This record gives sequence, structure tokens and C-alpha cells, in this order.
Amino acid sequence: MFGKLFFPLFLVLLSHHEAADAQKKKETLLSEKVTQMMEWASKRSVIRMNGDKFRRFVKAPPRNYSVVIMFTALQPQRQCGVCRQADEEFQVLANSWRYSSAFTNKVFFACVDFDEGSDVFQMLNMNSAPTFLHFPPKGKPRRSDTYELQVRGFAAEQLARWVADRTDVQIRVIRPPNYAGPLLLGFLLAVIGGLAYLRRHNLEFLFNKNVWAFSALCFVLIMTSGQMWNHIRGPPYAHKNPSTGQVSYIHGSSQAQFVAETHIVLLFNAAVTMGIVLLCEAATSDVDIGKRKIMCVAGIGLVVLFFSWLLSIFRAKYHGYPYSFLMT
Repeated sequence: MFGKLFFPLFLVLLSHHEAADAQKKKETLLSEKVTQMMEWASKRSVIRMNGDKFRRFVKAPPRNYSVVIMFTALQPQRQCGVCRQADEEFQVLANSWRYSSAFTNKVFFACVDFDEGSDVFQMLNMNSAPTFLHFPPKGKPRRSDTYELQVRGFAAEQLARWVADRTDVQIRVIRPPNYAGPLLLGFLLAVIGGLAYLRRHNLEFLFNKNVWAFSALCFVLIMTSGQMWNHIRGPPYAHKNPSTGQVSYIHGSSQAQFVAETHIVLLFNAAVTMGIVLLCEAATSDVDIGKRKIMCVAGIGLVVLFFSWLLSIFRAKYHGYPYSFLMT
């Protein structure tokens, strides 16, 4: 009778002891992983991972910390210029977090290079770089844990907003001081001031309407081509498909653009503007009729050709737009 009562009690105590022992092992393993991650982060703000490190410190439980990983291809033979640009911004973000007073073990930043962790790319069915993924402390990454690079760009500020949305960790991005802008502005002002001083006895050029008209046109063309959007969003210059090697200079969405795209639009708009100017000059100039005819034909050609190209870019970005001109 005593044995029948003691045996179930023994099983309960044994299972409780095993559970406590398993919990202790889990806590010990977690503590070791956090300690190791903190040690790596103290040496490099962005932890470099290969397949083994990824499986042990990111995929395998237990884990009570988030990991934001940039999957990239930085080796020269990969010829991924966008990867290098994205890496610079990712380093700025990671350094801003690592050296802030709010730094904790809640979030770590890491990168997996294709040549060091191709098995990780295969594991995640990943075929493009750069790609940013957030791995939450519990559960698998959801769709929102993949950063929309083509829409938001890879500027550190945009990445910080995404990290805050996924982890509730606010990171104030601090960039190294860049004196290129002030130096360039100072040089430009010095040149203008020097020219004005040298021609201080003849400042008629300041009242030349053509100079001011050209300056105004340059400013308008730069602003209307999307340069300010590039400055705010920090998009890549272009996109190279790692599978086919094809480079895209025009973004396929109306919600985003590449830097190269703004340069193309700027040149096309400038060509159309030049065509309009030639037509105006042909109509109002006092030169002989032969030159006016040449100016008229050249102006019409520039307007027709480059406006057609502009419209084709618009059709490529706004799918379903029904109108075209010369080119489909």
C-alpha cells in the first residue's frame, strides 16, 4: 500500500527535478549566448556571422534578444556597389546604437556575407543582396520583419525607424562629421567673391538676364528630377539582379526610384528644355532664315524625342497608363 502511494509521488518529484534542471540549463545556455554576443558587439558594432554562428546564436533557442542582420555580398568579385553603400549606412546605425548610453543586449546588429555564409542564403531561400531581416526573440520572422529596401532606401535614419517599429528600441542616428559640404560651399563662395573682386569695375554680368535664366533653369531641373527625395530616402544608385546580373536603372514602382533614374530624368528634362529654348530663339531671333530653320528643326527633334522617352519611363512606373508617344 505504501509503495503504491510513494511511486506516483516519486514520479512527480522526479519530473519536477528534471524540469528545474532543464530550466537551469536553458538559463545557463542563454546567459552564455548573451555574454558571447555582448563580447562580439564590444569589438565590432556589426557582428560578422557565418553559417555556424547564425544557426547557434540566431536560429537555435533559447534567445531573448533581437538580431537585425544585413545579408550582403561585399567581396570585390561580386561587384555589388549597392552592397557597399548599404554597408556604410548599416555601420552608422550599428555604431549609433553601440555607443549610445541606452545600449543594452535587447538588440544586436550582424551581417552575413554570401562568400562566408552561402549556406545561410540557401537556408532562407534568399537570392538578392543587400537584404535586411529582423529575427525576433521568439517565433519566426514575419513579413514585416523584412525591410522594404526598394521602397524606403537604406539610409541609416530609415533603418532606425524600421528597427524601432520592430523592436521598440529608439536609436538616435549620429553620423561622423562630414566637412565636404561646408568646404565645397566655402570654395564656391570664394570663387564667386574672387571673380566679383577681379571684375569690380565691370559688374554688368550680374545684371545679365541670360546668366540668371540659366541659373534658375539649373535649379528647377535639379529640384524636379527627384534629388531631394534621394537626399531624404537614400535609395541605391541602381539595382543588380544577382541571379541574372541585369542592372536596372529605372525602378519598376511609382513609390520609389533609383539615383540613376533621377539623373536620367534630369538629362531628359534638360533636353526638352533646350528644345523649347531653340524653338523660342528660332521664332524671335534676328539671324538669317537658314539658321532659324536649323534651330527650329533641332528644337522640334529634341522635344519630340526626349518627351517620348520621358513618357515611356512614366508608363514603366505607372503600370496601366494608356498613353504613349512614338515609343511604347
